[in-house]
Amino acid sequence: MYTKWDRAALLEEVSLRVKKARFAHILRVEAKAIELAHKYAGDVEACQLAALLHDYAKDMPRSEVVKIQQAAHIDAEMLAFGSQIWHGPAGAYYAKETFGVTNQEVLDAIYQHTIGGEQMSLVSKIVFIADYIENGRDFPGVSEARELANQDLDAAVIYKIKQTLKHLVDREERIYPGTLTVYNQWMQKMED
Repeated sequence: MYTKWDRAALLEEVSLRVKKARFAHILRVEAKAIELAHKYAGDVEACQLAALLHDYAKDMPRSEVVKIQQAAHIDAEMLAFGSQIWHGPAGAYYAKETFGVTNQEVLDAIYQHTIGGEQMSLVSKIVFIADYIENGRDFPGVSEARELANQDLDAAVIYKIKQTLKHLVDREERIYPGTLTVYNQWMQKMED
């Protein structure tokens, strides 16, 4: 048991913090995370909880996140890249402070779901990929990502990291340096 909150109370709190469409996404990520946890013999409860809380901070105003930036260990530079990046670390902070989650794998999965991590546990990889391929996603390459997720979770993680970078380059958007660090680390793993 990773939190004292039961699922109904947790869902009610999450639904009050996020937009309706995002709440539907969160439920789809939960379903996909459970599916992947069964497939890869992961901790279903940890994956489910991390999935339910992964976007808890996504719709929070930047001003609120700035207030918790130091306590949440959010890189100040990360704030310049918007909620697409900082909502992971902020979500991990609220998972601990609001929901009493102390399990490091759950917290890391929430923290890392935006850009991945140099080292990722099975829980982190499952939530990272479940967020990317949940059944409501529809983008070029999602079918390939889903196939990879069914064959090799690490290959799916690398695919997501690479596709995200390509997407940002194609849109001529700035890339958070931590994203490049994660990419380089996973490329190093492939060479080893």
